[in-house]
Amino acid sequence: MSARKTAPAPTPDAAPGAADPARRVEVRHVSRVEGHGNIVVEINDQGEVAACRWEVPEAPRFFEAMILGKDFRQVHQIVSRICGICSIGHQLTSIQATEDALGVQVSEQTVRLRKLALHAENLQSHILHVAYLVLPDLAGVGSVVPLAATHRQELLNCIALHRTANEFSRVICGRTTHPQRLVPGGFTRIPGAAELAALRRELEGAVPRLLDAVALVASLRAALPDFRRPTEYVALHSPTEYAMYWGEVGTSLEEQPVPALYYRDLTNEYCVPWSTAKWTRNKTDSLMVGALARFNRNHRRLSPLARSVAGTLGLKAPCANPYMNSLAQLVECAHSLEDSIRLVEELLDRGLRPETAPDIAPRAGRGVGAMEVPRGILFHFYEYDSKGRIVNADCVIPTNQNHANIQKDLDALVPTIKDRTEAEIELLTSMLVRAYDPCISCSTHFVDLREPGQRALVRFVRARAS
Repeated sequence: MSARKTAPAPTPDAAPGAADPARRVEVRHVSRVEGHGNIVVEINDQGEVAACRWEVPEAPRFFEAMILGKDFRQVHQIVSRICGICSIGHQLTSIQATEDALGVQVSEQTVRLRKLALHAENLQSHILHVAYLVLPDLAGVGSVVPLAATHRQELLNCIALHRTANEFSRVICGRTTHPQRLVPGGFTRIPGAAELAALRRELEGAVPRLLDAVALVASLRAALPDFRRPTEYVALHSPTEYAMYWGEVGTSLEEQPVPALYYRDLTNEYCVPWSTAKWTRNKTDSLMVGALARFNRNHRRLSPLARSVAGTLGLKAPCANPYMNSLAQLVECAHSLEDSIRLVEELLDRGLRPETAPDIAPRAGRGVGAMEVPRGILFHFYEYDSKGRIVNADCVIPTNQNHANIQKDLDALVPTIKDRTEAEIELLTSMLVRAYDPCISCSTHFVDLREPGQRALVRFVRARAS
């Protein structure tokens, strides 16, 4: 809801309320995604695509307003509620922004533990998406329920992987969602050596289960459409690792990455009339973030196990097929498992040092946090006053950055499938949206201030925040 420069809204292929089309496919709402999004396709009497829209109708969220006036010790707990799936990522990115603003440095042990927390969430979210939301498409069924009969052992295997990820999150963060232990400057409590040793065994035991899941998806890979649309891929970049926790921002259309401080020059958020979520663009009309963007940008930094999984799945960089984002997520699961085992071993070898919540002196300052969460690069920007209270905030959600790219993919896909049945068009377009693993509710940050009722709502939220 923060004020920023806006770009002219693109014009949809046909305005709502135009003459009745010869054929209309309307998906309201797309199933097996987080939140509510609509697909509208209209084909006229001449067999031409008259309209193709990706709509987000959800009520907007006001988290940037909610945290105005809040103390820096409270902010990370509030913004973790932006998402129940990416709560760890939001909390870590928030803490990173606060530490940047207040000049706080953290220990190497804290960095390793935070990387583990991020890996836990990545594994948690990716397994949920691939196993429960995408696998039904690959198996030709409408939901995960029929798989209990046709693929019982494989489904139980995926459930076990998800449980491992949940336990991983609990051990590091205190619980599986909305972490308790992460704070600016470090942790309020860290796991003990025995807990980490048990976690290492759990992660090692999860590797064969993951490879079984990879083999299952590889056997069903032919169900993914052969569709390609090159776009701009944006992700964190590090010269030393597969960047997730820290790095500069790199794009596939620019030579040099830039510091996260310049995130607004890359995201360029703007509004369109048929969406309560903002859109973004950089060098072209749209961009893509997420597992496939990270794979395309940083595949050389993947762990050996992850590179092997990519080979099993037939995933090669550069890949311009957005449906393959789900395969890239499986590759990242392998990376998260292998890198987490390494990080745990390093912590145990070095010996754990007790950590307590540090005493941080408030000061005026601005800071940016940039982190790779399951759906792509996440930005938080905060400005604090001299008492350590938020006076300005900005959150740019990964799904915001993908909305325009979803639209452009649909614009390119629909003309190639317009002669198919309505059921086929609905399936292929819905699969495309699902491939992005969108967190639609988290991305709704726009309100039309020309509407009197909405202006009153904004005044109410700001009053409560102050």
